[in-house]
Amino acid sequence: MKLHPHSRRSFLMGSSTLILASGTSSAQNTPLVRAGLVTDLHHADKETRGSRHYRESLRKLEEAGKLFSRYEPDFIVELGDIIDAAEDVETELAYLGTVHKAFSRLPGEKHYVLGNHCVDTLTKSEFLGIVGQDRSFYSFDRNGVHFIILDSCFRSDGEPYQRKNFQWTDANIPEAELDWLEKDLQSTSAEQVIVFAHQRLDLEDSENHTVNNASEVRSILEKAGKVRAVFQGHSHKNDHNETGGIHYVTLVAMVEGSGAENNGYSTLEVFADGSLRIDGHRNQDDYAWT
Repeated sequence: MKLHPHSRRSFLMGSSTLILASGTSSAQNTPLVRAGLVTDLHHADKETRGSRHYRESLRKLEEAGKLFSRYEPDFIVELGDIIDAAEDVETELAYLGTVHKAFSRLPGEKHYVLGNHCVDTLTKSEFLGIVGQDRSFYSFDRNGVHFIILDSCFRSDGEPYQRKNFQWTDANIPEAELDWLEKDLQSTSAEQVIVFAHQRLDLEDSENHTVNNASEVRSILEKAGKVRAVFQGHSHKNDHNETGGIHYVTLVAMVEGSGAENNGYSTLEVFADGSLRIDGHRNQDDYAWT
């Protein structure tokens, strides 16, 4: 179901045809996996700042949940910055408790990607403890498809973000996580791998919204030869790049703009023939490729 019209544009990108429309995948069979995707809610009980309407994200999430309930996803991924920063731990915990309760009502299992605002004041263990997630980076399998959650909330010296000890432009994946990622990709027998991240991995290493060692991460992903796509948030806008045979899709932020018409969320379908389809809702673009 489309909640607003998208322009219908097609681009030939490398060997893949990317469709920014509500077109269908070449695979007409039932998808192997269905997932719901949301990002950058920045929920907080505070006044609007610029285009960020913090208090409206709960209503926008509720709308997404109604569609996801009809869609019956295998799981839902929140791609980071589910809360906005607070000045103290108690306030930030209250933000997280409120939005986690709302997110928990959505159908299917839930996965949280850490964003820089998630651990502005909180430690990672505090955040993960509230949402009931054991690790900040890990992998899991569903119906023969391998999924990876990454954590780029580390400073360039390897220290984790927490208690306002970082600059948001200094995002990194440390050596230990890179080693884990390479081994995880080598060990999976799945022929299709999907990666979820917060900070962007498709830009030059020096750009503000990217991971500082993004080129090193991309090299590992490309070497595996089985990564189909990376889904990410952080820069709050629709964007797509294809590099090294991998699609990098940046999803729109739910917090941006006032009213239901400025919502943004999506559903992902993965098919046995390698086709992928993103059905975007409200301000989120659609994508489909083989």
